[in-house]
Amino acid sequence: MSRNGINHVGVHLLSLAFIHALVANTSAAGLVVQPASIQLSADAPRQRIIVSTDREGRRVDLTRDASFASANPDVATIDPGGLIHAVSAGETMVTVSVGEEQAQVAVAVGSMEPLPIDFQRDVQPLFTRLACNAGACHGKQRGQNGFQLSLLGFDSDFDHAALVKEARGRRISFSKPEDSLLLRKPAGLAPHGGGVRMPVGSEYYEMLHKWIEAGAPRNAPDAPQLVSVSVLPNERIMYADELQQLIVTAAYSDGSTRDVTSLATYQSNESATASVDDNGLITAGTVVGEAAVMARYMDKFALCRVSLPLSGDVPDELYAQLPRRNFIDDRVWDTLQRLKLTPSEPAPDHKFLRRAYIDILGRVPTVEEARTFLDDTSADKRDRLVDTLLDRPEYAEHWANKWADLLRPNPYRVGIKATLNYDAWIRDSFRTNKPYDQFVRELITASGSTFRDGNATLFRDRRSPDEIATIASQLFLGIRLECAKCHHHPFEVYGQEDFYSFAAYFAEVGRKGTGLSPPISGSEEFVFAAGKGSVTHPLTGETMQPAPLFGEAPDVSETSDPRAALAAWITSPENHYFAKTMANRVWADLMGVGLVEPVDDLRATNPPTNGPLLDALAADFRDHGYDIKHLIRTIATSYVYGLSSLPSERNVVDTRNYSRHYRQRLRAEVLLDSVCQITGVPESFAAMPPDASAKQIWTHRVSSLFLDAFGRPDPNQDPPCERVSDPTVVQVLHLMNSEGVYNKVTSDSGSAAQWAASDLTPAEIVKNIYLSVYSRLPDEEELNIGVGLYETEEGNRRQATEDLLWALLNTPEFVFKD
Repeated sequence: MSRNGINHVGVHLLSLAFIHALVANTSAAGLVVQPASIQLSADAPRQRIIVSTDREGRRVDLTRDASFASANPDVATIDPGGLIHAVSAGETMVTVSVGEEQAQVAVAVGSMEPLPIDFQRDVQPLFTRLACNAGACHGKQRGQNGFQLSLLGFDSDFDHAALVKEARGRRISFSKPEDSLLLRKPAGLAPHGGGVRMPVGSEYYEMLHKWIEAGAPRNAPDAPQLVSVSVLPNERIMYADELQQLIVTAAYSDGSTRDVTSLATYQSNESATASVDDNGLITAGTVVGEAAVMARYMDKFALCRVSLPLSGDVPDELYAQLPRRNFIDDRVWDTLQRLKLTPSEPAPDHKFLRRAYIDILGRVPTVEEARTFLDDTSADKRDRLVDTLLDRPEYAEHWANKWADLLRPNPYRVGIKATLNYDAWIRDSFRTNKPYDQFVRELITASGSTFRDGNATLFRDRRSPDEIATIASQLFLGIRLECAKCHHHPFEVYGQEDFYSFAAYFAEVGRKGTGLSPPISGSEEFVFAAGKGSVTHPLTGETMQPAPLFGEAPDVSETSDPRAALAAWITSPENHYFAKTMANRVWADLMGVGLVEPVDDLRATNPPTNGPLLDALAADFRDHGYDIKHLIRTIATSYVYGLSSLPSERNVVDTRNYSRHYRQRLRAEVLLDSVCQITGVPESFAAMPPDASAKQIWTHRVSSLFLDAFGRPDPNQDPPCERVSDPTVVQVLHLMNSEGVYNKVTSDSGSAAQWAASDLTPAEIVKNIYLSVYSRLPDEEELNIGVGLYETEEGNRRQATEDLLWALLNTPEFVFKD
């Protein structure tokens, strides 16, 4: 007998002809009822339905406008909200009416004989629904008031033991179930810090009562296991204040399904675009964009993507006529068309020039570089500029500096020489344009001396398998495993078994040397494959065998170092997380915001704003041998990259879909190197050669008040270090009052002094200052104001030059990449 009980009564499957007739009737009426047919039983006694219609090319939920009637209430009833309840075995029809339109849905009810209660299927979901096992209540690390449940119900054995056996079983009274603390407290009959969670007589109360009455069993005989969860609908286009009901369906190992909408929990990643209540009812907001609404039931979840377009109409011809320089433009225009957003105009040449220099080289252009580009009238000058910049040595230093943030060890832990060698290895990788997959393989399998093999320093800084597992998964796969170290990840599919199996790949890393002795740690250490070592599960004590997070990995028995098998799995073309994570990271650097934010948190419950674009970027990156320069060039030569940041009437609300460029405050090293270049006075850094740039610094222990003010990470901060790009009052005051900046602007050997002492006219000096700071010439008003300074300074050309230069350095146009 199937678990829905249909075969038990023998005749409850509707004839194929009858179902076809119902589908034809639904289509003719213009109403669509989902699910199209319904099968209920004692195991699945209720089913919510959704009524919708097509309106201007999209589906609109009419469930709250509909009226419902069951042809045979003795078989099944339906409440005003569209929830069908099984009453007895048999068949009936439910008629749905909206105005003059009608549709019907067939309902077949199987056996209503009560089935044995199963703790994992019938009881445990109640605690998640009522937030009893949430992190703020009994699900936190030490529980609440002496009672602890597993976080979000991810450990059924633990929860059953806590309820039935812990504290000598004081929470349950088998002789008189209604006296059980498990019922009295949440019902408000006994003091309870969480208040009334399930009143006496409620559905949840009755389920717990029946379970206790049945002896609080752990498992029902032959109870199927939860396999997956699906949500209906899985995508919708909505407008402000529209409503959409979700239906959540659980699928089990025996092929049965049940409606768990009332037991699921819901969350939206963009509540201003689409919020969701505790019953799965989505309300469209007012912020144009897309939202992912998550429905979670036990340890499974599903998503509904909601798009909220801008009101008004935009002709399709507008999008068809937009320039398309490569696949990036195609994907971005598709999203803008769906959201009815229009792109800004192209950025003027001087902004594109400055943007490209900052993104690729980590500094602003010189006066001569700006003049050369602005005077060039060739149609392909932007593409040629990108190619030229990627071939310059500064490219490697700038991008290596970014990766040093992600990999840089704590120098107080690993020692100065090991830190220097690690930095040199990273920089050499970018200087030689090492393929990204090779770069990662060499890191994961690193061995040798920390005094000679810089990449081995990774395993000097991160010493335990669990530490290395978290940084490797986050950096190279965009998977944050830290939560799964202690419990099942609340927004992911990974649990403790996944975490420690993944960490087991690093169990055999051996080290020879004196180890760490902070804050000095100056000794040499050797890293090697020891051929022994293990990782145990903290709860079960089981020795974990190395296993990937998903898919298939090479057998560790075929290699002397398990890390080699892991490296092969991570960098495999079949592992799409690998290419996506790097593509997203580079995209965020160049475009101002990632397709996924945070950039290293790729998961189903945090989907990209443009999934097809991320897929295409990752595929192109993979197909071109994981060439980082190719990835940067692809993005920088797209039409989208060259858009202006100035919003239009139809994209001012957009912050995630790339209808315009998003401005960023300059990175600390970029800002300081640019100040040095503009003023003509280099910075002097300790432990660095003369004329070294800020982006070449190999450790954050090198002191710099300027870099600290503008947000470089603390040297004690563990990698990966993601910087905060928001401006602060400290930064504004530093630019205005810093003695270091003042000395550069007023230096006798600086640019201001040289311009003032030259034969240049005041107008020519003003133009040079604007070109050096903004990469553009001043407009007529700016030129007149600048020249006027030389008149008010009574012939003191140097004072006027310094004043103008200082003033421009303290403007947002300089501090931000536009």
